[in-house]
Amino acid sequence: MKGPAGTPAPQGAVARLIETVRRLRAPDGCPWDREQTHASLKPFLLEECHELMEAIDSGDTARMSEELGDVLLQVALHAQLLNENETGSFDSVAEIIADKLVRRHPHVFADASAADSSEVTRNWEAIKSAESDSDGNRRRILEGVPASLPALQRAQRVQSRAARVGFDWERHEDVTAKVDEELRETVAAIESGVKEDMREEIGDLLFAVTNLARFHGIQAEEALHGTTAKFTRRLQEVERRVRASGRELSESTLEEMDGHWKAVKREERGA
Repeated sequence: MKGPAGTPAPQGAVARLIETVRRLRAPDGCPWDREQTHASLKPFLLEECHELMEAIDSGDTARMSEELGDVLLQVALHAQLLNENETGSFDSVAEIIADKLVRRHPHVFADASAADSSEVTRNWEAIKSAESDSDGNRRRILEGVPASLPALQRAQRVQSRAARVGFDWERHEDVTAKVDEELRETVAAIESGVKEDMREEIGDLLFAVTNLARFHGIQAEEALHGTTAKFTRRLQEVERRVRASGRELSESTLEEMDGHWKAVKREERGA
């Protein structure tokens, strides 16, 4: 059986991947693959996810397909480890997520209704909060937000969870006022010279700015990535211009570098 454009049907392709990973982990398979554990594979899973995100940002669909495959390999490896320990399998992993999707989309698979994506999100959270964990306890509002997430992303996820139960600002002016308040407290901490106070207040300021982004539907993590990329691009151009004059950045004055910076900025904006 063939899929679109003559590609193997998904079931056959997935079965081949599972068998390939099983063979790699076999006693006569690959020494490197045989040595891996759930813990040792963690950095590879994280790296592959970041490479996939870069591919998505690039818009290169061929690269996206390759990176999705690399992420899927990590899933297959972890599933094979579960299978070897008789605690799960690729099928059980797929079954769990399929059941969860059906359970949390009653407007698709049952007789519930959802007028828009906001209602879908509210229903999802209500269903999720009513579910029990493995010990039979009701799930808590912040359960499932990984501590290992990048700081800005984790802050925004926590804030979003709080907002879903009504713990949120009502007006954007209040959010902006909170940022102003935290900035004043940060300045006061800096003037005090107490490092621990500075650390705490800067953290509060970052949290408030992240909340401002969330309130307006902006991903703080992506916004900062974009700004860092912009800064990197402009500084590299400043460096190129300085080197074209036979010098290094370290040999330039701040005024010279700032002059180049402003010129690069004007050119980027077409001014």
